[in-house]
Amino acid sequence: MPTTLLYRPVNQQELDLVAATNWRSFPPRLPEQPFFYPVLNEEYAAQISRDWNVPYYGAGYVVRFAVDTAYLGQFAVQNVGDALHNELWVPAEQLAEFNQHIDGLIEVIAEFRRS
Repeated sequence: MPTTLLYRPVNQQELDLVAATNWRSFPPRLPEQPFFYPVLNEEYAAQISRDWNVPYYGAGYVVRFAVDTAYLGQFAVQNVGDALHNELWVPAEQLAEFNQHIDGLIEVIAEFRRS
């Protein structure tokens, strides 16, 4: 089964929730979070983590994970800025199903902290 690598900037709280699943899934969204936003490239995820999560939370992480490519076909790529700012908008009610299509483990590939 072909897979696509996706990335997600996370704060410590979300990282802890992912770790609690043995690095296999993302936690349900909060009521005020109608979408789950994985991004399509590491550079964009690092930018969000560094520029948004570190100032707000004091630390930020980038995780990488593989998802069944055929399954991802239902989600249109959304560009929200410059050419690198591509992400998927997964409705919160579909996150449990999305998690079932993650192939392998979710891994931390970058960490940023307030200096």
